[in-house]
Amino acid sequence: MSKNNVSFSWAFKEFIWPRRKVVSLGLFLIIVRSLSGLVLPYASKNLIDEVIPSKDTHALTMLLIVVCSALLFQSISSFSLTRILSVEAQHLISILRAKVQQKLLTLPISFFDNNKSGALVSRVMTDVEGVRNLVGTGLVQLIGGSITAIISLVILIRINAQMTLFVLVPVAIFAGIALKAFGYIRPIFRARGKINAEVTGRLTETLNGIRVIKGFNAEAQEQQVFEKGVDELFQNVKKSLTATAFMTSSSTFLLGLASASIMGMGGYFIMKNTMTYGEFVSFTLFLGFMIAPIVQMSNIGSQLTEAFAGLDRTQELMRIPEENDLEVRTKTLDEIEGTVSFKNITFSYDDKTEVLHDISFEAPKGSVTALVGSSGSGKTTIAGLATAFLNPSSGQVLIDGVDLSKVDLRSFRSQLGVVLQDDFLYEGTIRENILFPRPEATEKELLEAVEGAYVNEFTDRFDDGLDTLIGERGVKLSGGQRQRISIARALLARPKIVILDEATSNLDTQSEAFIQKSLAVLMQERTTFVIAHRLSTIQKADQILVIEDGDIVERGKHEELIAAQGRYYELYTYQTRM
Repeated sequence: MSKNNVSFSWAFKEFIWPRRKVVSLGLFLIIVRSLSGLVLPYASKNLIDEVIPSKDTHALTMLLIVVCSALLFQSISSFSLTRILSVEAQHLISILRAKVQQKLLTLPISFFDNNKSGALVSRVMTDVEGVRNLVGTGLVQLIGGSITAIISLVILIRINAQMTLFVLVPVAIFAGIALKAFGYIRPIFRARGKINAEVTGRLTETLNGIRVIKGFNAEAQEQQVFEKGVDELFQNVKKSLTATAFMTSSSTFLLGLASASIMGMGGYFIMKNTMTYGEFVSFTLFLGFMIAPIVQMSNIGSQLTEAFAGLDRTQELMRIPEENDLEVRTKTLDEIEGTVSFKNITFSYDDKTEVLHDISFEAPKGSVTALVGSSGSGKTTIAGLATAFLNPSSGQVLIDGVDLSKVDLRSFRSQLGVVLQDDFLYEGTIRENILFPRPEATEKELLEAVEGAYVNEFTDRFDDGLDTLIGERGVKLSGGQRQRISIARALLARPKIVILDEATSNLDTQSEAFIQKSLAVLMQERTTFVIAHRLSTIQKADQILVIEDGDIVERGKHEELIAAQGRYYELYTYQTRM
């Protein structure tokens, strides 16, 4: 199997074989439908050559009963075919979407940093849709059409071998053109998926950032970028339509030539009395039954090509290594005490430029470790390593002496709480957002978290209290209110280790006062890492690490670092003057 293209054998094993009963039933139904369809051209010969000349009304009645019965069988089998296979195909699409979404959630943070959320949504919802042509009517029609064409070909040879062989020449030329066209179209479909994902991604970003766009009067600029993406998508579709149109027109011309030749040859043989009128009519009808599936195959072939292009992209995603590889991460942490140790940690994002250089420190259980320093110094990277969002290039992060790179992340993160500067809230109620880490929590536990984070200070003023709808990403709340909900959520999770990333920045004085009180509750007897620009918020930390250019340049308590009059003293005195 090539890196970029899935093979039919893989698709057969993955999607078709597990559904062999349904697909087999579909094949049976399409064979019934195809054989029922062949009754009419066969009956036409008998009608013209035997029934009409003999003027046998009983034979005519029987012939009509047989033809009508065949038509009934054809209709029933056609309905059953679409009903059974189309439903199964849609069921498979829903299963695949769930699998791809499940896979996405297992991928490392770095993957999401490098991919647009809108593009990933497109991969989950759109790329898998083509699989319906594998399990649905597409593949079965292709096989059924082939069977019909072969049966018709055998009958045509029996009626007149010369005429049949003459017909096969343009059919063979068309088959060659179709194979070439499918090879040309598949990369176009593959590229279309990527372009569509990019356009969808940009549109999602535009809608999420609508306040910024309007604030900077950048509507025209965004429109221009989107129009460029839409035009690129149009150019791609135009290419595939051109190839498909060429294939269709080629089939019409070549198969039309074959039909015209049959008229000439049939007329010649009838005039020479080597062919009856009934045989000629029957030959023409059977020829239609042989050619129709071949023409239909060009359309089905395009559908299957599109399906494989979507599966190419899906398989590419499914092959990405998961974040929590249980073959490597074999250790489970039952209940941690919360001592975190960094041993000779070096880290780089691109394996080229080091962000951290040989960092070592220990955060004892229940202690507060503050990380301060200039923007880009490496503070957030240290927090990312402590949460296992990132993995060190060298060195070890230890939790109670256990190497975090060997730990099942589910057992670790179930004891972790995170409060970010711009924490994520779901569209829904305040209650639903706080219950997010533990939906099964009791009302008493919920209210304890609400009071601990001082959320009730503002929800008591709302008509619906905790059941107030907050809008997408919490737009109906102030920054301080959103932050307190995030802290309540972390409290309810009952973590042993807490990461606070800029939790008090950009807040007014009153909001900050409430946040400080709620953080004090959250940090009690928990190992806490605090990243803060406002140095006034970390004066009571057990240890302060001053990070500059990926190194710990100072460490100690607030009073010790002030007395040392080093980098921390500079930062602190600069802020107090402002």
